[in-house]
Amino acid sequence: MNLKKKKALAARTFGVGESRIKFMEPRLNEIKEALTKQDMKDLHKDGAIVIVPIKGRKKLENRKKRRSTGNVRKKVNRRKKEYVALTRRLRKHLKEISGKMTKKEKEDYRKKIRNRFFTSKSDFKNYIGGIKK
Repeated sequence: MNLKKKKALAARTFGVGESRIKFMEPRLNEIKEALTKQDMKDLHKDGAIVIVPIKGRKKLENRKKRRSTGNVRKKVNRRKKEYVALTRRLRKHLKEISGKMTKKEKEDYRKKIRNRFFTSKSDFKNYIGGIKK
């Protein structure tokens, strides 16, 4: 007796895989006559069709909460944000006062800004003022 179609119908009805559907041997004739989803539900209520529980150690809830590559959200490093803000501030200030210095001096200051030689804009101003005097 080939009941593949009946097993597929039962799997669709209960929303489980075909491997989890088990038919009771003595009631195969009743299962063979079932045509609709409602028939399958009635047979399940009566105990002719059994749904085997999921095997394995993971629970269904844990499977849903699985973390995948698309769900990972990284925060930008705070230290990097501070570096970018300070660098932009200092470069803007350097651009404002650059009319009074040579190209070599400008490049030197830009390198020092990039290497975090200065801790703040006031530190940068003091450094430039100390060199000029």
